[in-house]
Order: sequence, then structure tokens, then C-alpha cells
Amino acid sequence: MSMNDNDTNSTHIHYSPTINYSIGWRHDYQRDTSTNMDSIQINNLLKRWNKKGEQANFYLKSGVGIAYDDGEAAPAAFTGIALDWETRRYFTSYENKFQWTDDVGNSFVKHKARVGIAPYIGNFGDLHTWLMLETHFDAGEKDSFGATPLVRFFKGTTMVEAGYNLDDGVLFNFVQRF
Repeated sequence: MSMNDNDTNSTHIHYSPTINYSIGWRHDYQRDTSTNMDSIQINNLLKRWNKKGEQANFYLKSGVGIAYDDGEAAPAAFTGIALDWETRRYFTSYENKFQWTDDVGNSFVKHKARVGIAPYIGNFGDLHTWLMLETHFDAGEKDSFGATPLVRFFKGTTMVEAGYNLDDGVLFNFVQRF
């Protein structure tokens, strides 16, 4: 997975031995502080709700690793939750991330939420399209609220998202599942 938003460029490669968790490597680059972080990340599916015509998920995502910039390195860790609910027409999600970095960069608390609607309902194997609005808030930054309209396309195991915000610039995400 490659995720690129208003603050961070990240790459995440993970393996899911079961449906309840995944483990992998994550690299983050924080643009505002020019800080890098490499970590081992574990995602835990705490609860999944499958009902006729809808699904919801509750995850705990955590990692531990090293943050570094300009030759300095220090221990770092993060944790947060991710919740989503969707039907074939509507989508909502919320996630947060609490990151601690010892002596390198800043510790922070970030929040993101999304709402989306599918302009058409595709069949299995079709190209699916979602129109979404993402909001984000960094609790440690002044005037850090933003909203980004985006479009999501997915077909099979491939997903691409692209959006643009006048204040924060381009959002681009790519996910390939194997």
C-alpha cells in the first residue's frame, strides 16, 4: 500500500496469516518535520459485523520502530483505531493515530473521517467508483482542520484514490492485494 496525504507519505507491506490480524513493515515520511519512521506494524481486527447488505469493522493498528532525521535516530511507536461501515451505496470511516517519538520529530495525535457514496452499484468483477469527502484534524497543530474531496476506484484486488485540496495539495493512495 502507498498512502500520500496532507502530512505523510507512507508505504505499508503486510501479510495476513488469519482474518483477525496482519503483520508487516511500514515506512512513514512526515513532510513538515522531514522525519522518517520505519516500524513493524500489527493490525488487529477486534470486531466485524456482517449483516445483509452491510458490513462494519473495528481495528486496532499499532507499531514500534525507529524514527530518524539528519543522522539522529530514536525509538518511536504508534497506535490508533480504525472504524468503517459500508453498504454497496454508502461508506463512512474514522481513524486516529497517536504517535510518540523520542527526541526526533514530534509526537502527535491525528484524526481522519470519511463519507462516501457510490454513484452506481456495480456487479462482482466490475469497476467500482466512490465519491468521497475526507476530513482531517491534527490535535497538535494550529488551524490543522482540512477537507479533501476524492474519488476511489477499485476493481478486483486493486484500489486507487485521488483527491485535491487547495490548502493541503494532492491525496493519492494505491493498494494492491495479493
